[in-house]
Parts: sequence; C-alpha cells; structure tokens
Amino acid sequence: MTDEKFEPIPVTKILEMIPHRYPILLVDRIVDLKKGESVVGLKNVTMNEPHFTGHFPDVPIMPGVLIIEALAQAAGVLAVNSMGENAKDKLVYFMAIDDARFRKPVTPGDSLYLHIEVIRTRGAVWKFKGTAKVDDKVVSEATFSAMIVDKESAG
Repeated sequence: MTDEKFEPIPVTKILEMIPHRYPILLVDRIVDLKKGESVVGLKNVTMNEPHFTGHFPDVPIMPGVLIIEALAQAAGVLAVNSMGENAKDKLVYFMAIDDARFRKPVTPGDSLYLHIEVIRTRGAVWKFKGTAKVDDKVVSEATFSAMIVDKESAG
C-alpha cells in the first residue's frame, strides 16, 4: 500500500465542483481533503472584496454570515469530491445551521482556513462540523447540514 500525496485543488477546479462565482465564491484553494471525512479550504481575505465598503468602512470586518458561507462551500467541495461521478449534474443545498459561534474578527490580509469534518451522511443529506481559523486560532465554528439535489429539479 502506498501513501498518496494530496495535491492542492486550485480555484479553477473548485469552479468545476460548485456553482458559486465572484463575488460569492469564498474558497480559493483546497489544501487537504480526505474523501468522505474532511477537508481544509483556504480563503484569502482581501481589502478589495465588495462587502468591506459597507462592513465597516473605517474598520473592515468580514461578515460572520460570509465566514459560515465559506465553510459551507468547502463542505460542498468535500461532498462533491467524495461522491465522484455520482455528483454529476448535482447541486449542494445548504439546509440548516446550528451552534454558530464567532470568536474573533476576520480582516483583510487574513488567511482564513476552513476546517470541515463530516459528522454523518444519510442518503442525500450530509451533516458537517466546521471550524474557521486564522493563524491557528479559532475565529468561528458551526454545525450545519446540506442536501445533494439534481440540478434539473433545483429551483
């Protein structure tokens, strides 16, 4: 048995896995992934992001809801990657969020690491534990679930 070295997944491949696009695409790279188990994504926070013009002009802070969305997008990449060919023509819909906590502000210049663990899967429903970190310090965490649906039945 050989240990395969994980190759980071760049944003161009992430665009093939989830439907999000600028300005709502919030995952720049996947730095680690274990199919069906866990993923670590990276969001490089920059001053030129549109939400900083109003949140807040003199003290730019990434909105907590966008941190949770970034966690959910990383979880979506994990689910799609884990499903392989079965993910073709599917979408991942965010269903629920529980126990969201915001510990420290995230500001321009931060590298936001998105740590996701699968809690369980039941059919098309996945439940995750997400932890967002900057400099190895927890800035936010939440438990959330998502459903895998056919693209043609979406909307």
